[in-house]
Amino acid sequence: MRIAFVSFETVYHRDTETSQRFRTVCELFAARGHDVNCYCAGFWAGEESAFERNGVTYHAVSSGTEARSSFLLRLPFVLATASPDVIHASAQPSSQVLAASWGSTLARAPLVLEWYGDDGVSDTRWSRLATGRPGRIVTPSELVGTWVREIGADGDIVDTVPNPIDCERIHRVEPGEAVDVIYARRLDEGANLESLLLGLAELRGRDWSAKVVGDGPERETYERLARDLRIEDRVTFVGDLDLEERIAAYRGAHVFAQTADHCVFPTEMLWALAAGCVGIVEYHANSSAHELVEGWDRGFRTTSEDELAEAILAAGDLEHREYDEAFAEYDRSAVADRYLELYRTLQEAQGLL
Repeated sequence: MRIAFVSFETVYHRDTETSQRFRTVCELFAARGHDVNCYCAGFWAGEESAFERNGVTYHAVSSGTEARSSFLLRLPFVLATASPDVIHASAQPSSQVLAASWGSTLARAPLVLEWYGDDGVSDTRWSRLATGRPGRIVTPSELVGTWVREIGADGDIVDTVPNPIDCERIHRVEPGEAVDVIYARRLDEGANLESLLLGLAELRGRDWSAKVVGDGPERETYERLARDLRIEDRVTFVGDLDLEERIAAYRGAHVFAQTADHCVFPTEMLWALAAGCVGIVEYHANSSAHELVEGWDRGFRTTSEDELAEAILAAGDLEHREYDEAFAEYDRSAVADRYLELYRTLQEAQGLL
């Protein structure tokens, strides 16, 4: 299948959750042998109009991000010339959705919109217009799907497709050291690690160990809080780890705690659950993490530090695992299949199959 991805900015311009997700989806299809082209602002040196990386061919529709008007004017005609089977566009900026829609009409190809929402979903004239253009809007969670519907999207065209993980990779990594509780996230103002530390402090009289993975501007504050709570001897801050090291840590841990107050999709938690961890989620209105544990017998949803401490105790009665087959549906191949099914449904509806 020939797939045209549209994103004015890519992860090579600005590294955000949205751009990471978009690159992941592009590379999912490239790895399966599809013809994957991404139409974007140029980001590479030299005069070449195209640049290939990890099986994805990037095409410079404009010379750089300062030439947005040129990008929007040229995009419909570039897409028409490319003759893709499907056009898959990022929702940001909203103006590019309208340009991609015109390109979809000229190319007679269905339009799919990827709306990740890590910066929220702004209710503007442009974003409202964008909701009416695609055949499908894909969001990473029901939370973001709700935000998109609230600004006017037809609920019938909003689909949820999660971030993928690599289950085979989990199997290949040897488990790390045993630890009772693990937390992983960038330690910034949204980390809300204090909830976990306060919960652990409630269990000060019991035998447990905890590990915090990640770094950031609030790390020193959280380390000081652990000292103030007199639990610093049992909480280890290990800083940033690469993915292999994180998988090893998750396979060795018993519980993964998710307390961040904003999260459109809990990717690290998903890796940990698939690696066998019991999941404990502190509920927040702007976090979708609870969606992963609802209706699951190895997951707990809490609303306070006291409940979190009780959940940690209850989790101790569950067996330790190093892999959980229940999360195979989030594997890269399964997620790619969901996108392909969506593409083919749209093609069939337009009489293109």
